[in-house]
Amino acid sequence: MAYEFLSDEWIAEARKIRAEFQGKTAPITNPVRINLVITEVPTAGQMDAHVDTSSGEPDIERGHLENPDVTVTLDYATAKALLVDANGQAAMTAFMAGKVRVDGDMAKLMAMQGGAPLGETEELAARIREITA
Repeated sequence: MAYEFLSDEWIAEARKIRAEFQGKTAPITNPVRINLVITEVPTAGQMDAHVDTSSGEPDIERGHLENPDVTVTLDYATAKALLVDANGQAAMTAFMAGKVRVDGDMAKLMAMQGGAPLGETEELAARIREITA
């Protein structure tokens, strides 16, 4: 079953899938703590979330971290293209168009580029795409 990206149902299913892959993904070699501000979310207006890879495994959850390395503000469509479709080109295009704002340590963010920055395997990424409407 497919759920609207970032809806409560999608988040619950994504958590279950991530839990299945805990300890089975590539170790993260460039740890980073990122706060996300996602705008234009159909179900919430704005959503605060975070990505924390400092443990070597990705922790992707709602709410903000204290003392993040970087805070990224982006719209819903860009977040979906980046987090679900792994479309880095869409993120770069949005950044160049001024639709993505980055505050903090840009070098930490840039270190995530290339490969599977969140330790994702193709199977994990495919499962996330399958549940996303």
